[in-house]
Amino acid sequence: MRTNDNVMLEIRHYSKSYGAGKKAVDDVNLTVMGGDIYGFIGHNGAGKSTTIRAVVGVLDFTEGDIFIDGHSVKDEPMACKRVTAYIPDNPDLYENLTGIQYLNFVADVFSIDAREREQSIRRYADLFEITRDLGDLIGAYSHGMKQKLAIISALIHKPRLLVLDEPFVGLDPKATFTLKEIMREMCQNGTAIFFSTHVLDVAEKLCNKVAIIKHGRIIASGTMEELTEGHSLEEAFLEADGDE
Repeated sequence: MRTNDNVMLEIRHYSKSYGAGKKAVDDVNLTVMGGDIYGFIGHNGAGKSTTIRAVVGVLDFTEGDIFIDGHSVKDEPMACKRVTAYIPDNPDLYENLTGIQYLNFVADVFSIDAREREQSIRRYADLFEITRDLGDLIGAYSHGMKQKLAIISALIHKPRLLVLDEPFVGLDPKATFTLKEIMREMCQNGTAIFFSTHVLDVAEKLCNKVAIIKHGRIIASGTMEELTEGHSLEEAFLEADGDE
């Protein structure tokens, strides 16, 4: 049951164990509101990707629950997927399709009409400078081009929740700037963004809220001002990491 229309993502007591009861993620709780750019930071192996994959329904879990726009990821997966877009750190696309075929496939999945999809594809392909490459097979794309195509495919259905795992890896500086500007614009229009990164400078400039995860547990979270208290995010991260 929806209790707050502005809560787009709520993770409640989420845990995930692998093998011999070892917990990769242990009792994670966080809330992302519409309009938030929420950074999820931590060392490699801290549990960022495990949590994100559970949020988007790629990874099963038994402990806790995750809600997207008031719907349980476990019990109402299709309702969650309708309003969510996910950009993984290493896009796994259909390499035997052309770029435009792939984008039209995604648009078909979300029932986007011809005029709207054409406008969205043209806009984002121009911004990321891959318009002339859309007729080529994805298998011929570089990693950076695949990342751009994955980003465009995530944006064309205007998600209410955008989830990204290390989204700036593999992007050139101009594409990185473009994506950050798009993220800010989306949040101004009420979209919630939840993304992992190990680039603290980017998180500090882009996010209004942050959670720090270590060994599968949240060790600090809050608004950027609360966490940094006049210091840099890097200093706040190192302090929290050391205290833990």
